[in-house]
Amino acid sequence: MKHDTKPHETEPHDTDQKPRRWLDSATHHFWLTREGLALFEFHRQARLDSGGFAPLDGDGRIPDDAVADTMLTARMAHSCALAALQGVPGAAALAEHAIRALEGKLHDEQHGGWFGADPATSDDRTKQCYIHHFVALGAATATHADIPGAAALLEEAIGVIDTRFWSMDEQAFVKSFSQGWSELSDYRGGNSNMHGVELCLALADVRDEPLWLDRALAIVERLIHRHATPREYRILEHFHGDWSEWPEHNADRPDDGFYPYGATPGHGFEWSRLMLHLEASLQSRGRTVPAWLFTDAAALFDASLRDGWNTDGAPGLVYTVDWEGNPHSLRRRHWTHAKAAGAAAAFLQRTGKAHYEHWYRQLWDAIDTLFIDRKRGGWYQELSGELQIDPAEGDVKPDLYHAYQSTLLPRLPLAPNLALTVHRL
Repeated sequence: MKHDTKPHETEPHDTDQKPRRWLDSATHHFWLTREGLALFEFHRQARLDSGGFAPLDGDGRIPDDAVADTMLTARMAHSCALAALQGVPGAAALAEHAIRALEGKLHDEQHGGWFGADPATSDDRTKQCYIHHFVALGAATATHADIPGAAALLEEAIGVIDTRFWSMDEQAFVKSFSQGWSELSDYRGGNSNMHGVELCLALADVRDEPLWLDRALAIVERLIHRHATPREYRILEHFHGDWSEWPEHNADRPDDGFYPYGATPGHGFEWSRLMLHLEASLQSRGRTVPAWLFTDAAALFDASLRDGWNTDGAPGLVYTVDWEGNPHSLRRRHWTHAKAAGAAAAFLQRTGKAHYEHWYRQLWDAIDTLFIDRKRGGWYQELSGELQIDPAEGDVKPDLYHAYQSTLLPRLPLAPNLALTVHRL
């Protein structure tokens, strides 16, 4: 078994005099604001005149063969609505552009739900829970921002999620269906349920419906408390349709972007942050909070550092590890570091401990060094284990959502949801 790599060797002791927190620094807040606005300006260029949004290349251009992508369009609806709530000119129009595409070309008029991409150019007709969660998240944030069409889109998205993807018997989300909803896949996924928790937290606040917190807690209890805890807080991502564990799934595909083999430290950070938001949301409503929720969240954060940080001898966080904690996919993905920084900020808010201040600074220093592209704009999305642009992915910058949120979350409370509080920035 892999031994603890002692990521805390250079940390200050919590009993020592603590340095001023970056979260209390006006200069740091200014830096986050500037970086967030620069990211937003870069990704404005992802707008397609024909509807929706498409991935950008490394220079911030849309390739000639680009087509509308549903996940990206939904994430842009969410991100642009957040920018609109902050008072960024033009952001509301971009959010509305995303909503129109989700109402139109990306929507399945015959069977309901959403395709993964423009069906005029894509042969994939399956209905993926992961994508539907982002459609609903984008619609929820846009509804709070009063974007035209968003409220109706949200009602439809929630209807599909409630009737198709949420399983009352399993108390979790199922993964995917055939186009006409007749065939349910014999697979259950940790990733789609993680983003299901994210959606539940948003809906509980935007719609003032505490039922969604019950669902979020049930999912966390299953995926983290029941399955990750016995594995030294390495999160199992893959399950069969009966929720039996599937640890060897995709053992020959360690770099898969959505279904990799092994544990993903970046998801450990994201789960841990969501668990703190869930704790705060339950407390704000006077609800009982299980003692294990914070205990598991804190252990998950530290386990993700143990497994991910500099464990192959190179800076930053590896993408995946095997079930003994050994580095498996050595890629550096921007979202892994963005999620880790967001989690460190959440724990720093929750505890005030110097441990989290140390890692919050370390993680932002890594992002600054490895991912921010000061020559061309935006962030590098994927780097190889040698910290070069990953040849398997190419020179692309498709995603605003992760990086942009990482500049917002540290300055906002743990509850309510960021859509309800982002106007304070």
